[in-house]
Amino acid sequence: MKIGIDLGGSHIAIGVVESNGKIIEKQEKRLLKKDKENLKKVIEEYIIDAVKTFEEKYKIEKIGIAIPGTVENGIIVKSVNLGLENYNIVDNLNKKMDYNIKIRNDAKCAALAENKYGALKKYKRAIFLGLGTGVGGAVIINNALLNTGNLPGCEIGHMVIESNGIQCKCGRKGCFEKYASMKAFKDSLRNMLGLDEKTSGKDLLDIIRKAKNDKNSKYENIEKVIDTYINYLALGIANLVNIFEPEAIAIGGSFVYFEEELLDKLKAKLLEKNMLFNERKDIVLETAILGNDAGIIGSII
Repeated sequence: MKIGIDLGGSHIAIGVVESNGKIIEKQEKRLLKKDKENLKKVIEEYIIDAVKTFEEKYKIEKIGIAIPGTVENGIIVKSVNLGLENYNIVDNLNKKMDYNIKIRNDAKCAALAENKYGALKKYKRAIFLGLGTGVGGAVIINNALLNTGNLPGCEIGHMVIESNGIQCKCGRKGCFEKYASMKAFKDSLRNMLGLDEKTSGKDLLDIIRKAKNDKNSKYENIEKVIDTYINYLALGIANLVNIFEPEAIAIGGSFVYFEEELLDKLKAKLLEKNMLFNERKDIVLETAILGNDAGIIGSII
C-alpha cells in the first residue's frame, strides 16, 4: 500500500492507495487561519499522526505528497498559497518516520491521475485545471506531462487576465487565480451573503440550490456572482485553448462539487462568438472523475 497526501491551501487530505489507484481509506482536515499561524508544525503533526494510524492497519511502502507550488529535490521552493518558502518537508518528516517520500506539484499529480485512471484516459492532448485555493494546471501531450526543462512551468494560475488587477501573493497583479479559483468564487458568495469563512463549500452549495428552487430575490444576486466568476474562468481557459488546442479540458478541485451550477454556463460562455480564436461548434469539458482525490492518487504515480 502507498499513502498519498494532498496538501492544499485550505486542507490536508491523506489516503491509503492501492496499486490500481483506488483509495481504500482517507482522512481530511481543513486549515483555518489559526492553523496557518504555525503551519509547518500543524502539517507535520497531522501527517505523522495519520501515517501512524494507517501503519496499524496496512503495510506502507512509500508516501507521495502533492503540493501547490514549486518543488525541487524534495524541497518546497515556493508555495504562494501556503506562504511557504525553502521548506524541506521531506527531511522534517523523516526525522519522525522512515519512508521513501516523494513530492510534486499538486496540479501535475492530479493531471497524471486523471490521465491514467480518470477523465483524461482517452485523450492524448489535454489540459488539466485544478481549481481550489488557487488555480493549478498541467498540460498533457501524448499521455505525458509537457516537459518544461529545469523550470516547473505551467503556472496557469499566475497568467495575468486583468491589467493592474487584484494583488496576488506572487507579487504580481491581476493573476488568473485571484479571479477564477474556487476560493475567489466562494469568498465572493460569502461576502455577498454576509457569511464568514466557517461556512463550508457544501453549505454554500445548499444555499444556491435552495435559493434557485425557491426562485427568491437572493438568487438574482447569487447569479450575478456566478456569472462574474464564469466570465473570468472562461477568459483564462480561452487563452489556454488558443495556445494548446486540446482535445479536452478536465477541471478538478472543489469545482467538481459545483458542477451542476457552473459547468454548462462555462461551456456556453466558451462557445460564444469571438471567445476562441479558432471557433468551435463544441468543446469537451470534463469534471475530474477522481474529484478532490486526484492529488492523492497522482502523488504516488
